[in-house]
This record gives sequence, structure tokens and C-alpha cells, in this order.
Amino acid sequence: MELSGLNTVIIGSGIGGLAAGALLASRGALVTVLEAQGYPGGCAATFARQGYRFDAGATVGCGFHPGGPMDMLGRELGITWPVRQETVAWRYCHGSLTLDLDRQGSGVLERFPESRAFWQEQSVLSALLWKLAAGGLPWPPASIADLALLLRKGFSGFPGTSRLLHFAAKTAYEWLVEHRLETNAEFMRFIDAQLLISAQATSREANAVNAAIALDLPFSGAWHIEGGIGRISEQLALSIEQHGGTVLYRERVERMHTIRRQVFGVETSGGLSLAADLFLANLTPASLALLAGISSDSPLLRQKGPVHRWGTVTLYLGLDAAIAAGAGERHLQIIGQSGNPGEGNSIFASFSMPGEEGRAPRGCAAVTVSTHSRPEPWFAAVGKSREEYLRLKSTYIDKMLDLLALHIPGLREGIRFLEAGTPLTWERYTGRHRGYVGGYPQTSLFDVRDPATGFDNMLLVGDSVFPGQSLPGVVTGARRVVELAGRGVGSR
Repeated sequence: MELSGLNTVIIGSGIGGLAAGALLASRGALVTVLEAQGYPGGCAATFARQGYRFDAGATVGCGFHPGGPMDMLGRELGITWPVRQETVAWRYCHGSLTLDLDRQGSGVLERFPESRAFWQEQSVLSALLWKLAAGGLPWPPASIADLALLLRKGFSGFPGTSRLLHFAAKTAYEWLVEHRLETNAEFMRFIDAQLLISAQATSREANAVNAAIALDLPFSGAWHIEGGIGRISEQLALSIEQHGGTVLYRERVERMHTIRRQVFGVETSGGLSLAADLFLANLTPASLALLAGISSDSPLLRQKGPVHRWGTVTLYLGLDAAIAAGAGERHLQIIGQSGNPGEGNSIFASFSMPGEEGRAPRGCAAVTVSTHSRPEPWFAAVGKSREEYLRLKSTYIDKMLDLLALHIPGLREGIRFLEAGTPLTWERYTGRHRGYVGGYPQTSLFDVRDPATGFDNMLLVGDSVFPGQSLPGVVTGARRVVELAGRGVGSR
């Protein structure tokens, strides 16, 4: 697909926007990326603090398996990703129970042998879904061409594709009931914990088809990214530049100029005024609406999926390397004894590798620890007073450190640096309204947002549009945006 001369401006340098930009540039488009921060990546950035380089939010590399979305993207762009496969994707910890999630899933089957048939079915479904997603997935269909492509993909997978129909309208919980697993509280806690980090919803809300691919992430493999996950966005930004494009940092887009259904230009904090044929917004719909000055009853803001979405509280720790070694694995998922998912009752911790150049001062490790948190209480707290906000922040820091300390002896004594981010922090640094991160909760195959914005020459890209979060999700979504651009959708 040639897109020679298509003048494209991309607002934001998250992985979705950069992947779309790199694909467009490689096909002849004239690409300019505008990024508010001094580095690329958005929620999947790596940033520097006092000699440490911390992964901002996303910490696990996935989708790099042969035929996976990141593998295919690298091959197409000529990028050799700085990755190597992890033996264990992450270690699940709940009380005395520890499970190492590896590609074979042997630990899970050993602990829950009654779940074997469920995992066999999940494996079949996920393999089919990876196949359907290869090269992009036009869902929800927006045209006859999309329907034709879906039919071609469906028939190529027949009869396996027909199995999806059985699960399309089911929740993950209903799927588990079919296997009589819903009464096993320990297994259900494990499943809910996996779905929360990979589908932003637990089994009673998550769609079964979405759950099949979400649960597959540790089994399809996790990859360590040398230097931090921000290296992925750096490689994509370099690819854009190598194909004649430009990535401009510290250029926050502050104004959009529109006439009816057309965007004709944007202005930045640095005084740039840029016009283009095509605009891609690597923003949440709410952030785009604020930028465009769109009223609250606009179709762009019409709710898709559940009303309640997640933010995060994130700790960035500089930790004595000898103490960090007590983690045993590079990634820990730790579940508290009681309480609702997230809100400090479950955390995900990721540690830099020993001797990993540039990640931490000698004898130390860079650690990112996160928990799901609803943004609303944070904005309510700061609305009352600065002191109320700081009290809430201190409570979360202590709760998260206490949970991490249960599995890392001497944790608090080993802390050399600590900084915490709340939904307010995420709103400030990523421009995401109210600090919503992680994509939309994947509760339905049908109530999802496509890339349309209401403007004929602007499309959304990133984790707010199908298929949502994670590197594979946003890259698959980026391919659809490029396909739409090639058809003239979104251009004048």
C-alpha cells in the first residue's frame, strides 16, 4: 500500500501512534509526531530520575513471539528489537501460594489439575485469535470492505472460527461455569488477577473471547527489553526518522483548528502551527474532546463499555540490588489476603536486571510497582485540600510497600529512592484526562470504539480503540488505522 505524499500529523508518541507513524512513513507518507514530553512512549516510556531509568507503566514485553504483532511489525520495518525471552513471564503470589507463569503453564496445571480442559480450550481459542489478528483486525466493521475482510479471515479459519460464536456474548465467568470451576475460590482469584492486569476487568465482567487472548499473554511468552520498555518507542521513533519523518519533543498540542468535519491545523506550546491531510490522535477520547473544545454530548464522548475505568498508583523504587534479588523473578504479581482488586490490594512489581547498563546506579535496581486505582477519589481528595491528597498518597505508598515486603525480606531497609505517581501524575505527564490508563475494560466484543472521531480527516489510535491495551493491542489497532488511511478514510 503506497501512501506517498500523505501529509500526516500524529498527536502523542505512545506505542500506537508511533507504530502507525512508522508504518505510514515506510509507505511514503510525510509523518510528523508531536510529543509533549522530552522522550517518547507515553504509558510505555522509560524515564530518568537521579541515576535510575524507570519504566513508567507498562513493564512486560509481549507479542514478540513468531507471528505475533510485535514480531511482524519489526520484520516489516526492519527493526531488530532489543529483547530476549523470559523463562518465567511473572510469578503469582497469594499468601503461601506461588505460581511461576511460563510458556508451558505447568505450575498452574499442577496446582489446579481440574482446569486442564479449560486451558486446552483457551489455547485453541487464543491460537485462532492470534491468527485472525495477524495483519490487522477490522473490528468493529465500518464498511463493506471491513466486512469482506472479516469474512475472508473467518473462512480461512473455518471451522475453528465458528467456535468464537459460542463465546462472543459470554462473560469469562460463564465460560468458567461451563467447566465447573467457579466454585474453586483460589482458582477464581488467580483468574481474576490475570484478567485485571490484561483485560482491565475481572471474570464476571470480562468478555470470554477477550479473556482467551488476555490469559494467553504469559503462555505466548514474555520478553525482557534491554534498557527498559521505552526502547521500543525509541526504535519506532528512529524508524519514522529514517523514512523521512520527524518526531518533535516538548511540543504539546494546545489548540486544534476545525471547520465542520475537517481538522485543518494544530498549534503547539512551542509556537508551531502545522497543517496536514491526515491527523492521528494518540489520545483518549476525553482528552481529544477537551483539545478540540467538543461539547459533552458529542458522539466522540459517548460512553463505550463500562462507565468505571481504571487509573493507577505507581511506585518508582531505587532498591539495593541484594534486596531486589530476593524477588526471585523479574516480575511479581502479589495479591493481598482480602479486599477489592487493585487499590493496593494487588500489585505488580518489575525489577531491572542485575548489571543492566544504564538502568540504576551500581549496586542498585530500578523497580516499578503498580496497583489499579479508581481516579475519582484522588481528584476529590485534591479538590478538598493538598493535605488530604498527600494523606491519601501516603496511605497507598505504605499499603503497597507492606504487600511487597511480604515477599521481599528487608525491603524497606533497602530503599534508596522512592517516588510515587497517582492518577493526577498520570494526567499531568501523559495528558490522559483524569489519568485513565490501561485501555478500556474488555467487557464486550460489540460495545467497543473504532478509530472514528467525528472529523473526516482525524482518527484515534492507541489503547482507547479496539483491541485495546498492551503492545499487541495497540499495534494491531495501529495497523487498522493505516489500512483506513490507505482507503482514504480520514483524509481530505
